[in-house]
Amino acid sequence: MTTQPTPTADALKSIKASMQAGRFDEAATLLDDVLANDPENQDAVYMAAATARYRDRPEEAFKHLDTLKRMAPDFGRAFQEEGHLHRRQGNAAAAITAYERAVRYNPALNASWLAIAELRAAQGNTQAAAEARAQAERLKQLPRELLAVTNFIHEGKVLQAERIARAFMQQNPRHIEGMRLLADIGTRLGVHEDADFLLETAIELDPGNPQLKIDHIQILRKRQKYEAALAQAEKLLAQDPKSPVFKSIYAIESMQAGNYDAALAIFNEVLKTLPDDLATLTSRGHALKTAGRTEEAVASYRRATRIEPLHGDAWYSLANLKTVSFSDADIDAMLAAKQDPNLSHMGRIHIAFALGKAFEDRGDYDASFENYAEGNRLKKLQARYTTEQMQEEFEAQKRHCTPELFERRAGVGHDDPAPIFILGLPRAGSTLIEQILASHSQVDGTLELPNILSLAHRLRGRKQVSDRDRYPRILHDLPDEEFEKLGRDYIENTAIHRKGAPFFTDKMPNNFRHIGLIHMILPNAKIIDARREPMACCFSGYKQLFAEGQEFSYSLDDIGHYYRGYVDLMDHWDKVLPGKVLRVQHEDVVADLEGQVRRMLEFCGLPFEQACVDFHQTKRAVRTASSEQVRQPISKAGLDQWRHFEPHLGPLKEALGPALPQET
Repeated sequence: MTTQPTPTADALKSIKASMQAGRFDEAATLLDDVLANDPENQDAVYMAAATARYRDRPEEAFKHLDTLKRMAPDFGRAFQEEGHLHRRQGNAAAAITAYERAVRYNPALNASWLAIAELRAAQGNTQAAAEARAQAERLKQLPRELLAVTNFIHEGKVLQAERIARAFMQQNPRHIEGMRLLADIGTRLGVHEDADFLLETAIELDPGNPQLKIDHIQILRKRQKYEAALAQAEKLLAQDPKSPVFKSIYAIESMQAGNYDAALAIFNEVLKTLPDDLATLTSRGHALKTAGRTEEAVASYRRATRIEPLHGDAWYSLANLKTVSFSDADIDAMLAAKQDPNLSHMGRIHIAFALGKAFEDRGDYDASFENYAEGNRLKKLQARYTTEQMQEEFEAQKRHCTPELFERRAGVGHDDPAPIFILGLPRAGSTLIEQILASHSQVDGTLELPNILSLAHRLRGRKQVSDRDRYPRILHDLPDEEFEKLGRDYIENTAIHRKGAPFFTDKMPNNFRHIGLIHMILPNAKIIDARREPMACCFSGYKQLFAEGQEFSYSLDDIGHYYRGYVDLMDHWDKVLPGKVLRVQHEDVVADLEGQVRRMLEFCGLPFEQACVDFHQTKRAVRTASSEQVRQPISKAGLDQWRHFEPHLGPLKEALGPALPQET
């Protein structure tokens, strides 16, 4: 059987020429041929919808748009085309809704802004009309290169956007919007430090530009520079203390900095003005959840779902509490949302994971897995992770972090013994270990701190593609005094997360990839490897939608190979740094809590305290997916949950291979 040829760029170019010349019947015939061979070609489906509108065939046009929105849920031009259709039929309200969705997904759509301005003016809403007209005017003033960059960014063509933006900035190095867009591209590519620098420079050149400050706050938050983000949010709010947008941003940053009471007060203030604001209701729920006020968090999330059943973030937030049971009506509402072509890509991901949890709670494991698999498939489309690249990283650590390196550099680094690193894979019990240790009077529980990952990124330098193992190879070349400086910088930069105890936890799981670096900059730090039975750990990660990072978790094959590489790398650390790492098996903690508590405290040089055994009574903010679980007494309930899904987990078992325990 031969495969059908895909449509060429030349065919689409000819169709576009026919449309521009007004030969819409000819374009429609050509499109029929293209779509017969490639029915999911996004450009062709979009052209077919526009052609049907020009041929005055609205039903055909709406059918194409329905297909297009399901294929590409965040494609702004699809909603713009829908707006044109509704407007042509005299349905102003539906047209406004479509145009506003269009600019939400792609703010560079000038035709949508102009249409909103005209339709809002006709309604007598002069303020909304003026705001839309101002946006259209701003786009009109943009250089054509930057308009193209904006379009490419919001259509997911980030590398094309980067190429044009860099070329433009070489000719216009102080262009403010160019700098902002290049920072946006950097953020999407995960180059947060470069984005931070670009935005700082742009703000110096244009200190009154609120969008620059909003973007900068978001970057600082991604880098977990919460105090700096809060300071910037405070300055932004000072520009317009009545702005609900600026208030919400300030509240979010207050929450991230640990000021939950202040954040909740501001969220409540915003909701007095905008009682149906979905983002505020959801953010308020997050703050209440983190502070341990679960019932109020549930109420806030549920209000958001009642206002907008397509608001997937709120549905998933309810599921992620791990304590909420969804009703038949809830499931029906989520299933209906899943079928709605107006549901965003991220909304589809959120609802798929929420339905996975809902069906799992009901014992319908086939339906549950189907939804978890769909959520993971959609999420993986956004990821750039490859198992091959990660394996290269693991091998580089083994190749360069040798016994000879550690012997030659014995005694380097900063001697502060305060950090206790808890690492491994996510969903392996690290939050439980952190909660146990943070219940001790001499230990502050902090966060999944990004400092070690940021340092590793910095040591890799800018030639990360052409010189992949510059780090950790560079550990052989740095002067001794540099290791002391880097260790001291870590202690100083993490001080804002501490509350005065002599020790503190850092539970970034991915730090297992950098144990050699940690040892060289902080030789007296304690390191605990939180380990869990591989099938339980991997499947628990697979059904968890992480806020950011952990891109290996969105495929059974990827997560299995990652676990396997983790075990192999930890074996390497045990060989080259014997006794450096305490391995704590989650199943052992569940079976013998007090025995494992005493073992961990002894390793950390801490006296036994009963509060560590009674960890669930400790009142503290917990930001991870296990926040509700660690507020309950220890339970064996989750140890074998993966077995319900075993018929679907063949690819995981195959990927894990020798990492699976041997049958006896």
